[in-house]
Amino acid sequence: MTHEMCADARDPEACEQRISQLRDKAKRVRAACEGKQGAEQMDCMVKERCTEAKDAAKCEAEVRSGMARREKIREACKDKRGDELRACIREQRG
Repeated sequence: MTHEMCADARDPEACEQRISQLRDKAKRVRAACEGKQGAEQMDCMVKERCTEAKDAAKCEAEVRSGMARREKIREACKDKRGDELRACIREQRG
């Protein structure tokens, strides 16, 4: 069965393989950080996610930057729903 994201890919088999690898990595990260909570869990997940990166420090900085950006968007759009929420998210990403 082809994942819906891979249906229109140039190489659906390679796409499926990438998705499978990402899911496996996410499972490993969650398992490594199981039992931790709050900031400790987030730190663990960032470190685990970046363990295989060529430059772990750069990877961690990028992940944390993305987390901060998402939190800013979440806060700015917290009271909106439906089309209004989608418009707010697009505007904040802008």
